[in-house]
Amino acid sequence: MLEALGIAQSAEIVYRLMLERPDYGVADMARRLGWTEQRVREELGRLTEARLISMEDDSGEILPFDPEVGFSFLLSRAEGELSRRRRQVERAERAVADILAARPDRSARHDVVHRVVGLETVRRRLEDLAANARTECLSLLPGGAQLPDTMDASQPLDQLCLERGVRIRSIYQDSFRNDPPTVDYVRWYCDLGGEARTVPVVPMLMVIVDREAALVPVDPEEGRAGALEVRSPGLVHALVVLFDQLWDTGTPFGEAPRRDEHDLSPRERELLMLLGIGCTDDLAARRLGISLRTVRRMSSELRDRLGARSRFEAGVRAVKEGWL
Repeated sequence: MLEALGIAQSAEIVYRLMLERPDYGVADMARRLGWTEQRVREELGRLTEARLISMEDDSGEILPFDPEVGFSFLLSRAEGELSRRRRQVERAERAVADILAARPDRSARHDVVHRVVGLETVRRRLEDLAANARTECLSLLPGGAQLPDTMDASQPLDQLCLERGVRIRSIYQDSFRNDPPTVDYVRWYCDLGGEARTVPVVPMLMVIVDREAALVPVDPEEGRAGALEVRSPGLVHALVVLFDQLWDTGTPFGEAPRRDEHDLSPRERELLMLLGIGCTDDLAARRLGISLRTVRRMSSELRDRLGARSRFEAGVRAVKEGWL
């Protein structure tokens, strides 16, 4: 009980016995406590250092000091030590405050952009964002068929979000309809309450959560380069505008793509635009997520309809006729 004053429990036992039986000598206390005389002397030595007793070297007589005086000294010493430690802690608190004040604000950095490195790290970050979504998740999913492991990882997250009432809207590329596993996944997701639309070309992979944070690839052509987590309100708003524009022009899942007044499907119109800027058939096929044979067939049909002899002429005529 007196450890805070620097008195060990064993020394306190000896001191209390000494006060109880002032007639006891070292041998008596050793017998009473069942200790060796050497151990009793060691504890008496500690009490002497604490200025609670005095031992005569010649006679071995033990003389206790007035407890009020002795303990007043010990309490004053403990309070002084406590005050010193308190001042040290206060100085440490000020030093920590100075260090934190000088540190760049992490939230300020996230207001602009934070780089997420590595495919697994990006996937875990996407999972974290989805798991903490409150109101809405928006996704752009380029390419045709989605990777099986990507769909496997997304399925429980999508289900949890939808069950919590989070609205999920996803935009796929038209060519995904050629991949039965992806079609099955989107059908399952829509049956749970998700919403999906398709467009001929999805420009980039993107996920926006609660219109507060967005993940976009560092390099759209190289997924292994990682992602950028964007939290700047202005940048996130611009990405939401891009999503909304694609959503408004997209075809709802389960419906056939709508043809315009020139009897062009969205994919045909996109192909004409690609041809008009000089894209090769191979590049157009990659952008649209369809086979080279399909592009060549569509390109030939469009040239015939426009009376054009080349891909570039088809693009020019499409603009002249008001098709684009």
